[in-house]
Order: sequence, then structure tokens, then C-alpha cells
Amino acid sequence: MKNLFIFLMLVFLYPVSGQEINCAVDIIAPTLQSNPANKEILTSLKTSVYEFINNTKWSDYAGTNDEFKQHERVEASILITINEKVSSDEFNGKIQVSSSRPIYNSSYKSRLFNYNDPNFSFKYLRNTAIIFQPDRHFNNLADVLAFYAFMILGLDYDSFSFEGGTPYFNKALQIVNNCQNAGEPGWKPSEGSKNRFHLIQNTLQPLYSPMRACYYNYHRNGLDVAYDDKNKAIEQISSSLNGLMAIHKARPNSFNMQLFFTAKADEVVKIYSPSDPSQRMKIYNLVSQLDPSNIMKYNRMKAGSK
Repeated sequence: MKNLFIFLMLVFLYPVSGQEINCAVDIIAPTLQSNPANKEILTSLKTSVYEFINNTKWSDYAGTNDEFKQHERVEASILITINEKVSSDEFNGKIQVSSSRPIYNSSYKSRLFNYNDPNFSFKYLRNTAIIFQPDRHFNNLADVLAFYAFMILGLDYDSFSFEGGTPYFNKALQIVNNCQNAGEPGWKPSEGSKNRFHLIQNTLQPLYSPMRACYYNYHRNGLDVAYDDKNKAIEQISSSLNGLMAIHKARPNSFNMQLFFTAKADEVVKIYSPSDPSQRMKIYNLVSQLDPSNIMKYNRMKAGSK
């Protein structure tokens, strides 16, 4: 009976029509889950995170009020790893977030985002709903999840229409601004160059507009037309990747560039490995500069193997 009440409460708090994200959620805690009491908390947390991400209508917060059909929802996954239980309701760990989008006339799904955020501290009480307050920092668990929900949707929209994700990125920026006095890590510019602050700040900077253009042209004018015109698709993908060089020259090895290729390196290798040697060499020379951390993968591509 208690579980039924919790389920009904969650449904009431997060109405289930028109939501935008279809997210798989998993939670692991290697040092905690052997304890039955901790296992109950983890199970409850997984349910709460799942309901919060999947049953919140995020477009209402962004002011777009878009309606998504079930098959249009953005595919995503969240893996929370809890490394430490600080108190009965306080945890430290990391959160990995990924998302993908379908490609027209294909069963293939292209990865848009994949980030393992090591700065994740939060409080959670068993059998409680996660409450997001968009105008202030109220709950770090809610704020981190909402931030990544808006990033997921922003990137998805950018991949279908040029800079179409701006309303969602602006909401992610608002969360970061709300959290500048937060005690939890990951929100402030002083905490390093690779965190949520820099992720959204970079995304919205004019310097990074070629990356947003790349998300659009690479997917909408590239992958989406591959079924009808493979040569045109590769031409558009090549052009979009070349556009990233302007960012590299101004900010070599930037955080957002690293994240782009964390999602795209394997795909780039698969796209260009069957190409003729001259085309492979051109792309190799480009991506080996943009993304030196994946040079071993690009060496295979240069040799024509996947």
C-alpha cells in the first residue's frame, strides 16, 4: 500500500503527458549496496530519479511548450555511482549522462552527449519526491538532474534546427547562476575548467557558435541524408568538422571540444574508414589536431580499418 501511495504521489507531482525525455536510470554504490538498509535507499533513489527525469515536462520551464509523442522522446541514460555516504541522507559520487538521436531512414542512433561528471554531491531521503525550483538553489540533486535534462534537450534541438536548443541552454545557464553560492561542487568557475559552469558558458559563447552549427549540419544535413545521398552526407559532415578548427585555434583542447569527440570519435572512424585514402588523410589531419586524445582510433581510420 505504501508503494502504491508513493507511485500515485509521483504521478500527481509529475504529470505524464507530453514529456520530452526517455531516460534509463541506474544507480550503483559498490561500498554501500551490501547493507539492506542502504539497498532500500538506492532503490528508492532510482525510482525518484527516473520519475523526475521522465515525467517532468521540461519544455514548460523553457517556455517552448512543445508536445512530444512517445516515439519522439529523446533517448538518454543516467548512471549514478555513489562512492560515499556522508550521513543518513547525504552522498558523494559521480553522474554519467548520455543521449542520442535517431537518424532518418535508419535504425541507427547517433550519440550526442556523453559525460561522466565527477562533481556530484546531494542529499536524499528515502521515499521522497525530487523537487525542482527553477528560480533558486533548493535541492542539488534536482538542480544537477535538471541541468543535464536541459543540456540533453538543447543538444537534441540544435541537431535538428540551427541553434534550436537556445531556450533549453538558457535554462541550464539559469541553474548555474542560481548555484553560484551553493556548497556543493561543480557549479563555480573557480573549481577548474571542466565542470557544469564551463560546459554551459562555453556552449553559449559566440566563440563556440561553429560547434552549434556543427551539431546541426553534421546531423541534419549530414547523417540524416546519408540514405539518399551518401556523398552529400560525407561532404556536409566534413565541412561541419572543419568548422571546429576556429574554436581549436582560439581554445586548444577545450572542454566542450573534448566532450564533442567523446561522443563522436567512434562514429567519425566508422564514417570515414571506408572512404578513399585521400579523404581519410584529410579527416585524419583534422581530427588528430582537434582531438589528440583519440589518436589511436584515428590511426585505425587512416589505415582504413574500423
